Amino acid sequence: MEGDFCNKKFVIEFVIVVVAVISTVVHGQGTRVGFYSSSCPRAESIVKSTVQSYVRSDPTFAAGLLRMHFHDCFVRGCDASVLIAGTNTERAAGPNRNLRGYEVIDDAKAKLEAACPRVVSCADILALAARDSVVLSGGVTWEVPTGRKDGRVSIGTETTALPGPNDTVAVQKNKFSDQGLNTQDLVVLAGGHTIGTTACQFFADRIYNPNGVDPSIDPSFVATLRQICPQNEPTKRVALDTGSQFKFDTSYFAHLQRGRGILRSDQVLWTDPSTKSFVQKYFATGPFNVDFGKSMVKMSNIKVKTGADGEIRNKCSAVN
Repeated sequence: MEGDFCNKKFVIEFVIVVVAVISTVVHGQGTRVGFYSSSCPRAESIVKSTVQSYVRSDPTFAAGLLRMHFHDCFVRGCDASVLIAGTNTERAAGPNRNLRGYEVIDDAKAKLEAACPRVVSCADILALAARDSVVLSGGVTWEVPTGRKDGRVSIGTETTALPGPNDTVAVQKNKFSDQGLNTQDLVVLAGGHTIGTTACQFFADRIYNPNGVDPSIDPSFVATLRQICPQNEPTKRVALDTGSQFKFDTSYFAHLQRGRGILRSDQVLWTDPSTKSFVQKYFATGPFNVDFGKSMVKMSNIKVKTGADGEIRNKCSAVN
């Protein structure tokens, strides 16, 4: 009787584990490192070589691809919905009109379709391209879990979920919390601004204001910003990490300490006690590189679609 009981207990426990695994996959956590090792062994190397060719030709693509992955994951999860072209899509919405790198993803997809037709998703290409962009900019690599499916829906009005350039820390925390990300994820992922630029219009009110300059800005930095951003040229662009826009390093955080954060949403990370300690932690390169990779993996698993929840698009810009 005792043996029968133990066997039954083992079977019950085994069934519980299997059900838990199935449930995890169904609910979008079915990604794993090396997902394409058998079905498309060259998948990651094809994406890497494609990204490499573009970034070496034009280093600004690195920041564009990193940002695109971020913008994809915060709306409907990491399902490549940001890549779908058309009116009223995420791609056409205000926060995404300046995204860059669509041609890189399309090129990688075309090469993958030639090598492994209907196997590699656009969502996975985005996740891999973001990692490769960081590495090509001098950052440290991390293993990217793959196995995402592509979504079939893209709605422009849903881009309100994206963090904005003037968001307070409280608003940013709420937006990150909605995606299952915490305060540390918020600060370390904001560190992605160590590469890339922004348009002057997104911070002009900080340096041109009838009521006075934003007091959180280093006074000696105001003249520099005004020189780069004349009042009548709102679309001109400025590096988010002054003097280091192509290098993935920790100088972005050092600039916050000096009052040289470009966007209000960046600078408030230093003035708010709940985020300041993390900014201080990331003055050091080691902790930043390690935690950035961890938070990227965490972000890249937001509401992942697997199985019948999604598809493998033939072209990244359109559903099948």
